[in-house]
Amino acid sequence: MLVDRCTIFVRSGKGGHGCASLRREKYRPKGGPDGGNGGNGGDVILVGDQGLSTLLSLTPRPHYRATNGMQGQGSSRHGPNGEDLHVPVPLGTLVMDQATGALVGEVTKHDQQLVVARGGKGGLGNEHFKSSTNQTPRESTPGEPWEERTLDLELKLLADVGLVGLPNAGKSTFLAAVSAARPKVADYPFTTKSPHLGIADLVGERRLIIADLPGLIEGAAAGAGMGHDFLKHVERTGVLLHVLDVSPIDGSDPLQNWRLIRGELESFGAGLADKEELILLNKCDLLDEQTVEDLAAQLVRQTGRAVLCGSGATQRGLLPVLEQLWRMARSDALTAEFQTSTKK
Repeated sequence: MLVDRCTIFVRSGKGGHGCASLRREKYRPKGGPDGGNGGNGGDVILVGDQGLSTLLSLTPRPHYRATNGMQGQGSSRHGPNGEDLHVPVPLGTLVMDQATGALVGEVTKHDQQLVVARGGKGGLGNEHFKSSTNQTPRESTPGEPWEERTLDLELKLLADVGLVGLPNAGKSTFLAAVSAARPKVADYPFTTKSPHLGIADLVGERRLIIADLPGLIEGAAAGAGMGHDFLKHVERTGVLLHVLDVSPIDGSDPLQNWRLIRGELESFGAGLADKEELILLNKCDLLDEQTVEDLAAQLVRQTGRAVLCGSGATQRGLLPVLEQLWRMARSDALTAEFQTSTKK
């Protein structure tokens, strides 16, 4: 089960109080102030982890609290700082403050740290206030309070590849054929009602994270079917694999089906229509080879996209599809990284 949205409560540690103490030792009746400062409270920090691909690990434990700083003590002993709490999150996580709706930040790189609740500063002991004109201060300051907030987390980039297409085009069958994922597969539409992730292993310790997304229907950009929820999932993938049924059970034309999906992507906006796209003519085992070749050639002419043929059911022709997706996904990632570095 893919979890791409969740809500967590975070609380930093409060600062320890400063200590007001006067030194008392034998033979030193006027030792002076020796109260130490309080320790700082711990921060709550979200840390990018490239080994995670979903927010599922955060849902069983929605509350995260860092430890408090300790109070200062006499003999100039400062209180220990509270320990920071590090919470791993997948790359592409957007963090928003639930109360204000403001964007707190985005975690996009491995080991990147985003402080979401800053610990309170420790109070000052009376030793801090001593001076030539104030040789016996008795004042100290309390530690600052903790910071707490409720955060909405949303996974912006779910996968390298997103599978798009009409219901029953064979997207779930494709995912099951190339990965260990086991999405529901049946001979009726809308078997996929929530996204599923699968990892396709390629030669040379390479892998692709592929998202099987709910089927899209006409009018989705206006909210029909799964509407905006579906299209937001598409927005969070790197490249698109458009799965077309070569022989739809309703007798529709694969080219018209491609145009229908493209129209919904363009209507929704948000850059969906600009994503790189590979077309897979699926279920090619149902037609003779010449018919499939003619259809593929027609699609290339009409769409201007690369078209590959295969069958998720028989696993025929799927390796070239994965290799082409790998090249597209890696090229897209390198381009994005280059654009980011040039902006800096």
